Amino acid sequence: MFQKALVIGSPGAGKSTFARRLRDASGLPLHYLDMLWHRPDGTNVSREAFDAALQAVLRQERWIIDGNYLRTLEARLNACDAVFLLDFPLRVCLDGAAERIGKAREDMPWVEQSFDPEFRQWITDFPKNQLPRIRKLLQNHAAGREVVQFHSRREAEDWLAAFSRSRCEKGVPHDPDPRLFRPF
Repeated sequence: MFQKALVIGSPGAGKSTFARRLRDASGLPLHYLDMLWHRPDGTNVSREAFDAALQAVLRQERWIIDGNYLRTLEARLNACDAVFLLDFPLRVCLDGAAERIGKAREDMPWVEQSFDPEFRQWITDFPKNQLPRIRKLLQNHAAGREVVQFHSRREAEDWLAAFSRSRCEKGVPHDPDPRLFRPF
């Protein structure tokens, strides 16, 4: 089984939800890049502070890292042994981002109060601006790594259920979160 996994994809796809369920099924520690980058007041840490925090995570023997942050993706790809790409339709991502407005989340240090138009545009542009770059980085740096791509939430849910069953069948001790088997 993998010991170092990345969860990447468009904002609103459900990366953090998938990462939490993967954490619950695998027992691996989970780190959110948004929590490393953002402060509770909505400002960001310095690039140097973010890089140092990320390097501290990468030095650990086991982890799941949730988030894109393309500037650091190559380094994370070189350090991981599994990548989960949530490549969902744009409408799913926009709806997912809209649904989380006003909700406290463990992966963000503040509660989003509105669907920022600039962030909405970032999601809209993600398939043409970010996804090709991610695919290129995967092509160049993911050799020898398990790369799992999902095109729907159902595919992701089915994979998580099969993963959890497989771990149970192998007698791997874990305490799966009961939310693992509920829809995203």
